[in-house]
Amino acid sequence: MAPTPLTPVFVGLRTGLHALFVALTAVVVARAVLVPGPQSGTTVALSLLVLATYALGAVLTRRHDDLVRGRAWLGVLTLEWACLLWLSPDAAYLVFPLFFLYLHLLGRWWGPVAVGSTTVVVVVALGVHGGWTVGGVVGPFVGAGVALLIGSGYRALAHEAVEREALMTELLATRGQLAATEHESGVLAERARLAREIHDTLAQGLSSIQMLLHAAERADPGRPGLQHVRLARETAAANLADARSLVQGLTPPDLDDHGLGGVLRRLARTQWSAEDLEVTVDVPDSVSLPMHLQTALLRIAQGAVANVIQHAHARTATITLEQDHETTRFSVADDGTGFDPSDGGGARPGRSDSFGLQAARERVRQLGGALTVDSAPGRGTVLTVTLPQEGEP
Repeated sequence: MAPTPLTPVFVGLRTGLHALFVALTAVVVARAVLVPGPQSGTTVALSLLVLATYALGAVLTRRHDDLVRGRAWLGVLTLEWACLLWLSPDAAYLVFPLFFLYLHLLGRWWGPVAVGSTTVVVVVALGVHGGWTVGGVVGPFVGAGVALLIGSGYRALAHEAVEREALMTELLATRGQLAATEHESGVLAERARLAREIHDTLAQGLSSIQMLLHAAERADPGRPGLQHVRLARETAAANLADARSLVQGLTPPDLDDHGLGGVLRRLARTQWSAEDLEVTVDVPDSVSLPMHLQTALLRIAQGAVANVIQHAHARTATITLEQDHETTRFSVADDGTGFDPSDGGGARPGRSDSFGLQAARERVRQLGGALTVDSAPGRGTVLTVTLPQEGEP
């Protein structure tokens, strides 16, 4: 049996049984020496043989978990004990540790039968040696009853140990499965987060680079279009910084230096104005929002303005942030063509604006807020994010 919390109990019981057998055998030898008789020498020799047989069997049954071998050894030990009992009535006490061996090696049914049989043998032997007495009859039967009770408790403990070991194995396996499931869930969540970050930063920035370079190609061949090239280079540099921040798990570096309003105004002056979109930013320079909320709002604004540039055909857009004691409202409004929000975002499956709106909804939901889209064909679009004032990441 594998080590369990009950292993010390079993070891203690076995050790006590061995000590009891040795002590009772020593009593038989001592009585034969102190009270010499015609059979004292035979009694001492047979006692030592019984003790040696017991020791040999204890070693064999411990090294080899062979039930047949153990039962054969027990039969030899019982025969030697019976011979010793015929020579000395003091050997009757050795039947008590033998009871536990019968219960352990002979099983649930044959063990009690062997206990009862040897009890009768002891009663008869005591009656033959010293005459029939109440103690000589009742004593062995009381000992047999105690042995049966202790053996039953031992089996119950062993059964509980096996069940506990099986339960621990199951719990460890379940914990391993739970850890694997949590790891997989974390990987999937991280993949979704990276998908949103890449869509709102790198994908939109690369799209702007592509449009700027197309504009440079359409420029007058005699004029190299250095202004467009410069804007493309600045956009690429900004996206490179965003990529490094994503890889290192940091917040956008510009937020630490300029805050949400400063970053949005810089984007309005450079990247968005180059797309012929006039963006008005009504966001305080000092925003009382945690950094993770500012990061989320920046990504949402980048994705929303990118959709305005690509699909709304708008001339102006307005980004507004308002706060009160309970909520923070962040909105992006444009004067573009608008769309019907009930048709899935106004985009064909696979279009970037559909994914961008879905990514924004997931981001806001993780922050414990709500996202609404107010739009209709011909009257522009207003995207509003409402967050609790004390949002948690």
